[in-house]
Amino acid sequence: MKQSIIHVALVVRDYDEAIEFYCQKLKFKLVEDTYQPEQDKRWVVVEPPGSTGTTLLLARAATPEQEAFIGRQSGGRVFLFLSTDDFWRDYNEMRAAGIKFVREPKEAPYGTVAVFEDLYGNLWDLLELTDAEVG
Repeated sequence: MKQSIIHVALVVRDYDEAIEFYCQKLKFKLVEDTYQPEQDKRWVVVEPPGSTGTTLLLARAATPEQEAFIGRQSGGRVFLFLSTDDFWRDYNEMRAAGIKFVREPKEAPYGTVAVFEDLYGNLWDLLELTDAEVG
């Protein structure tokens, strides 16, 4: 048996503002943006540069119940983990782009990590794993 998670749905307020944040500030690639008239929604998929794995499905909140979870999908815990091959390059570029870091960089046995917020307040780890942890 072989399975994999291909998309993680991230509830957003607006497709275009989310695309702008992920593609301009985080430098993600827009993989797909297709209108689905039967549901009056868009299928919007983004991925980090150089990624070959899981993508983010930017899903606009369609009900007040869904809107209540924008930015709080994980109850205030770190929700997503962005792995990088050069922590300091990406950290400095993200800060220059106005990304808000809520926990400063620290060295840990597994690598270098800092926590940032996306445009809605979801918490992310920016993480460069040590060679021993990558494999």
